[in-house]
Amino acid sequence: MMGPAHSLSGAAAWLGVGAATTAAGYPMPWPVLLVGALICAGAALAPDLDHKSATISGAFGPISRGLCEIVDKLSYGAYKATRKQGDPRRSGGHRTLTHTWVWAVLIGAGASFAAITGGRWAVLGILFVHMVLAIEGLLWRAARGHSADLLVWLLAATSAWILAGILDQPGNGSDWLFTDPGQEYLWLGLPIVLGALVHDIGDALTVSGCPILWPIPIGRRRWYPIGPPKLMRFRAGSWIELKVLMPVFMLAGGVGCAAALNFI
Repeated sequence: MMGPAHSLSGAAAWLGVGAATTAAGYPMPWPVLLVGALICAGAALAPDLDHKSATISGAFGPISRGLCEIVDKLSYGAYKATRKQGDPRRSGGHRTLTHTWVWAVLIGAGASFAAITGGRWAVLGILFVHMVLAIEGLLWRAARGHSADLLVWLLAATSAWILAGILDQPGNGSDWLFTDPGQEYLWLGLPIVLGALVHDIGDALTVSGCPILWPIPIGRRRWYPIGPPKLMRFRAGSWIELKVLMPVFMLAGGVGCAAALNFI
């Protein structure tokens, strides 16, 4: 799928989690619901860091473009090192390592570790990165072009600073779910893991499929492209994605938000 659909699906997924936790008797404070949805929307773009044409590769200028090249080479190296006889030869790393459950868990765990050990600046950094990606994904028409980059970064930095301040207030959710001393913001890794997995599931619906289950071998392949029957798949950017899935994600997100806040 394309960036806007990935971001919308990520936000909708976290709002759905909010609805589920409310139904289970563990409601999210509204700042956690909001921040988690934005982080998940941003994290749903992150697996495409292995593709130089993806939204994330240009989101942070030369830094993200350079990182994209590194991740592409790392992913390609992992593919070559672990492929089985049935896995085809390929020339790049797109839709390999960063499109697996292993990557999602590692990135989420790393973010949680950074949040609880790095203090406020680490939290602000995590929020800033994902705010930039969320803006790029959800407001993609307004955020296109190099002239908009500085405005996007300023908006993301301001939003990160304000939201972190709100979360720090008692009862607003810095210690949501993990309540022991020193575990503030440990939950930040959860929307990051979810966003990456939602991205992978979205890509699995497309023609190429997605090797989500790596390194678990399936038949003669370790990088088996998981997906529905081919007749049910679509091309990224097709009318199904734009006219059907994106409206569904918006509706699901709205319902999830209302349920999470006990409006329905």
